[in-house]
Amino acid sequence: SAMAEERALAMVTCTAPVNIAVIKYWGKRDNDLILPINSSLSVTLHQDQLKTTTTAAASRDFTEDRLWLNGEEADVGHPRLQACLREVRRLARKRRGGSAEDAAPLSLSYKIHIATENNFPTAAGLASSAAGYACLVSALARLYGVEGELSEVARRGAGSAGRSMLGGFVQWQRGERPDGRDSLAHQVAPETHWPELRVLVLVVSGEKKQVGSTAGMQTSVDTSPLLKHRAEAVVPERLALMMRHIRERDFEGFGQLAMRDSNQFHATCLDTFPPIFYLNDLSRHIIALAHRFNAHHGRTKVAYTFDAGPNAVIFTLADTVAEFVEVVRCSFPPAANGDQFVRGLPVGAASLPEELLAAVVTEPVPGAVRYILHTK
Repeated sequence: SAMAEERALAMVTCTAPVNIAVIKYWGKRDNDLILPINSSLSVTLHQDQLKTTTTAAASRDFTEDRLWLNGEEADVGHPRLQACLREVRRLARKRRGGSAEDAAPLSLSYKIHIATENNFPTAAGLASSAAGYACLVSALARLYGVEGELSEVARRGAGSAGRSMLGGFVQWQRGERPDGRDSLAHQVAPETHWPELRVLVLVVSGEKKQVGSTAGMQTSVDTSPLLKHRAEAVVPERLALMMRHIRERDFEGFGQLAMRDSNQFHATCLDTFPPIFYLNDLSRHIIALAHRFNAHHGRTKVAYTFDAGPNAVIFTLADTVAEFVEVVRCSFPPAANGDQFVRGLPVGAASLPEELLAAVVTEPVPGAVRYILHTK
């Protein structure tokens, strides 16, 4: 039968979420395929507060591939972006070899224009590459009519991007195969599983980090004996434990383990030679504050985790949000932008008992926390 006329232009828009690892990924065993030295586990955040939106268009009239990030044109030749594009086109070719269900397939030779933007500050040190590559791969897959296992493709853009392909609680399995075909993300529990869980992102500084994650983890793999021990001996046991805490909605266990794992990740950064410092004085101040708050209550009511940057991500349950936000407000009184101090989901008012103030809030540091983002 005669080939159907190819479409002259096709356009697709997708959104994708940010994810926060509670059992951290740090270190690759293969830099080209982005294969990790250990499995990891993350929590996907709600897209109402944090998301990347990407539009991909292909047309026979385009003369070159182009990319825009938050309105500014960017380098479309980035090797990881090109790897994702190559993979999606390869899958599309493979699928077409089978059958031509799509009446008007898009020509794989068309040039492509991609525009992507975040509804949160990129510099905030929130995992924008995870959301960004998950979004890019979803948009490209829809554009080219590719379905199926896409976390493997997203992983080629950024390791943690594979985890942003799914909602809820997600494990990225390390995999065993050298070709990476089994290094995939899968959902441990859906977002409906633990509805009371809340997230507070304490944004302390929008500076770009001194050591990027890619370079940092390579140096850690090369120089840190603690990282090797962590990957081989510590993480497998922690993963199983964390999955159990999530299944049982055990905040005490979940929170404690999240904090321990964050601390150990930063210990491996310190064990890297020369050492890498992602936490700053303010991060350490927030860590101490969380421990004082929990000690005062006699149980784990808030849990922090830090990625490769100084911002704290606090996990807590809905009934603790208002009180802890007030503790943060008293500890780090907001600068002039007091009205914009709490963003995202609304937070109720809370008045703190004297004994809590005395036990938990030490010397206030005005203006240190730029804002708090409240999300699910």
